[in-house]
Amino acid sequence: MAYSEIYRAWQDDPEAFWMEQAKAIDWDRAPTFALDDSRAPFYGWYPDAMVNTCFNAVDRHVRDGQGDRAAIIYDSPITGAKSRTTFAELKEQTARLAGALAAKGVGKGDRVIIYMPMVPEALVAMLACTRIGAVHSVVFGGFAAHELATRIDDAAPKAVIAGSCGIEPGRVVAYKPLLDNAIAAAKHKPAFCVIFQREQLRAELVEGRDHEWHAFQEGAEPADCLPVEGMHPAYVLYTSGTTGQPKGVVRPTAGHLVALNWTMKAVYNVAPGEVFWAASDVGWVVGHSYICYAPLIHGNTTVVFEGKPVGTPDAGTFWRVIAEHDVKSFFTAPTAFRAIKREDPKAECLKAHDISCLRALYLAGERADPDTIEWAQRVMNVPVYDHWWQTETGWPIVANPAGIEPLPVRIGSPTVAMPGYDVQVLSPEGTPVAPGTLGAIAIRLPLPPGTLPTLWNAEERFRKAYLTTFPGYYETGDAGYIDEDGYLWIMARTDDVINVAGHRLSTGAMEEILASHPDVAECAVIGVADQLKGQLPMGFVCLSKGVNKPKETVEAECIQLVRDQIGPVAAFRLCRVVDRLPKTRSGKILRRTMASIADGQEFKLPATIDDPAILDEIREALSGIGYPKAEG
Repeated sequence: MAYSEIYRAWQDDPEAFWMEQAKAIDWDRAPTFALDDSRAPFYGWYPDAMVNTCFNAVDRHVRDGQGDRAAIIYDSPITGAKSRTTFAELKEQTARLAGALAAKGVGKGDRVIIYMPMVPEALVAMLACTRIGAVHSVVFGGFAAHELATRIDDAAPKAVIAGSCGIEPGRVVAYKPLLDNAIAAAKHKPAFCVIFQREQLRAELVEGRDHEWHAFQEGAEPADCLPVEGMHPAYVLYTSGTTGQPKGVVRPTAGHLVALNWTMKAVYNVAPGEVFWAASDVGWVVGHSYICYAPLIHGNTTVVFEGKPVGTPDAGTFWRVIAEHDVKSFFTAPTAFRAIKREDPKAECLKAHDISCLRALYLAGERADPDTIEWAQRVMNVPVYDHWWQTETGWPIVANPAGIEPLPVRIGSPTVAMPGYDVQVLSPEGTPVAPGTLGAIAIRLPLPPGTLPTLWNAEERFRKAYLTTFPGYYETGDAGYIDEDGYLWIMARTDDVINVAGHRLSTGAMEEILASHPDVAECAVIGVADQLKGQLPMGFVCLSKGVNKPKETVEAECIQLVRDQIGPVAAFRLCRVVDRLPKTRSGKILRRTMASIADGQEFKLPATIDDPAILDEIREALSGIGYPKAEG
């Protein structure tokens, strides 16, 4: 069946489409209908079903004779550790931890915060919570104590499961002191903590509150899977809010199972038993959806990778993992490939590895610039599929349906909307614009199964943040256009569309041009305040390894490149070469923070920033051209 037929089938009868997809899930009580619209615009999916996530991700594969198949491959180039966990072993591990949690009073609806590094035990903890109906909230390992405390207060967990430390190239990050400080600062106090001790740094345990991972589980009665209602939260995942107060995205159980299972074949084109690798972290939504849940639900082997694209030990670590573990489908962020390209522009490291097992590379998490996609296609000799989704949706909004019908790749576009998503580009007044016209990207309600129905304990905030700007739509916060053939082009966050002398211009379009410069490894464009024109674009570029040109020459060439391709209307006259760009730990460039520095505005340092010292280099680059602006 062609993609267009499947998409049309969903459009013609969404209820029938999603009931059909639900047949792939093992239900304790099958749903009798799909969509609950009784509280629109707050929608629900499969509300009368009873089901268990852990059973569908683990136990059913053991039941069906696949217990000896690898569920998790662990590969840590930082420590040198490697292991394989079968589905049978994973069932035993999750049942035992779940039983120990239950024995300490953790039950259905109780929250458990998980604060772990990239080790298999992080997945065991997540699955063990879903096994007994507890609601987990994973916090990125190494998050600052203040940020962890705000999440403890919002989620009010009965327990915290944490690692003693995380391991970065060249350093060990002690998690336990951060956890202790967070609990001390939080108003809510968890009843107990479970600490997974790593040999690289063992933590001091607080007597009476803290329990060592193995000792905690000793003698525990293994827990059975507890069926929960379709709308019961599987987890809450906090994403940064504009107010500084994190937003707790709620993920309902039934729709999550159905949607994720559907994507593994339709989008990522893998069959049960094949190895799927998402190089992310369990602290982010990609780690939830495509390291832990979707591969296991679908019966795939998932890779838990504790390393970096470069430096662990070199720019060839991705190629080694793909070759060594027979990875069929690989998913990562564009920033990872920019790092590899910058470190090894000719892909010399790839020569030592045979990656012919790989069928495709998938990129998401930020805009994938054409230069990075073209480089990856050239050196890997596989299709490179950009696709677009959000923490809030939990699975792809727009993608290339490679497992249904691979569509022609148009570099710069994540391709087309997936079934369930009616994507529209709207004017500021909320009316659909003509093809090719830049506007706000919104999704007509209802959102499909697996997406957020609300925010944790914040229904009014959910309405205000997502549903009020364009009534009847979910506001994505992204800007772009849809072309004549239905391909979506995402150009920027809505607040990254800058207004230069009355012209609305996309910083993303300028970044694409800068990235095409042969010496540029990665770049960012921000809008800085200007008294005459309102805003002016400014570019920051990082150079590839081995470039020996004077910085001033590259800056002048970049300015000319943008002016040649967009024209004088862009008023692009500001560009600086910098060594690094400020990013979150997940690789997203902190453009809004950079713009605040440029405009001399106060800003809250993002909790997820990778290295705050980089901001000093941005300040220095700005001061060299007269920014930040003097007050008044």
